[in-house]
Amino acid sequence: MKSGFSELNITKQFVNALEEMGISTPSEIQQKAIKPALAGQDVLGIAQTGSGKTLAFLLPLVMKLKYAQGDVPRALILAPSKELVVQIHKALVQLSLNTDLRSIAIYGGIGKKTQVEQIEKGCDVLVSTPGRFLDLYSYGHIHTRQLKTLVLDEADRMMQMGFMPQLRRVLEVIPVKRQNLLFSATFPKHVEVMAEEFLEFPTRVESDQIQKPVEELIQLWYPAKNFRSKLNLVEHLLHDDSLSRVIIFCRTKDAAERVSRYLERKKLGSIAVLHANKGQNTRINAMETFKEGSIRVLVTTDVTSRGIDVQGVSHVINFELPKVPEDYLHRIGRTARMHQVGKAISLVSEPEKYLLSKLESFIESEIDAYPWPTEVEEGQFLPGEQKKFAIELDNQKRERNPGYQGAFHKRARKKKRKR
Repeated sequence: MKSGFSELNITKQFVNALEEMGISTPSEIQQKAIKPALAGQDVLGIAQTGSGKTLAFLLPLVMKLKYAQGDVPRALILAPSKELVVQIHKALVQLSLNTDLRSIAIYGGIGKKTQVEQIEKGCDVLVSTPGRFLDLYSYGHIHTRQLKTLVLDEADRMMQMGFMPQLRRVLEVIPVKRQNLLFSATFPKHVEVMAEEFLEFPTRVESDQIQKPVEELIQLWYPAKNFRSKLNLVEHLLHDDSLSRVIIFCRTKDAAERVSRYLERKKLGSIAVLHANKGQNTRINAMETFKEGSIRVLVTTDVTSRGIDVQGVSHVINFELPKVPEDYLHRIGRTARMHQVGKAISLVSEPEKYLLSKLESFIESEIDAYPWPTEVEEGQFLPGEQKKFAIELDNQKRERNPGYQGAFHKRARKKKRKR
């Protein structure tokens, strides 16, 4: 009997590789994207995080390349972060297990020497961040004359991170005649503009619910008075052993450090912290040990929210809500991946209720509210925290009503009259 992938014209050697990866049934985006990509068409793929976009572009890519050939790369995959480059490359190596295809991952934050030596030995597929690709190209270490396929992964994140000038530069140095595959978890206006610039008469394929979390994901939120209250609640939640592998998302590097230090003092299992200020090797090691299951809790910023595939994440905790609704989708997409059940818990302060209402509108669904547990103590406000909250609430009122002058403005006028 044919497997689901066989019906998509995936050959036996790659079906076997998929089975060794524990994958036997194609996801919705894979079913829709693989055939047009195999036919050589430009493809615009849009699907929610955790839906299998990586294999949707890797499978047709390795099928078309077939075997090692020449010394210079024939395909280029660009991704916005080092972690995502490493993950894509790992999946590529697994898929190529029964072939002699050669692939290399290159990214910044580490020395160039080893990467250059690998490239000089010859490769068929280059997986890279835009900056490191252009860097090595400018020194003559990468030759692009044989590039036939360009893949842009996490296109929405590329735009948010300001990669457009670099991407345009990449287009200037690679052959005009090529196949382009662009994949994104969301499709805001700026990604639509990007697609028009990069793709030529693309076949657009998308998940039926690109702005909605997967059905297996349980979402809920707790009201939280302040930062210390959130720390107390996280400590309480982590006493439950069902939170076996947890990612805690914070908005800033400082918050991530403070949360991780607090949890380490409370001895709630092995903890790692990951953010942009950490060294490259530290970041990769933290992610790898978390994937292996050696770490129970990973405290991080949104540097980890995009495209990172960790199997078996039981819970995602939003210690602070992101300011962009799309980032919420990417965060919670780290759990309930590939039809597994997962839970996303958000801790919401008074100013964050406005962000909550915006993201509920974005996902077209109301998130269940849970009452504050009576056994958990509410903490005191940090110095300056109440004032910060008041300013945030003022700004939100001004966003809803541009004519609103604000509480601080009113107080300033009263003081002026007294003088």
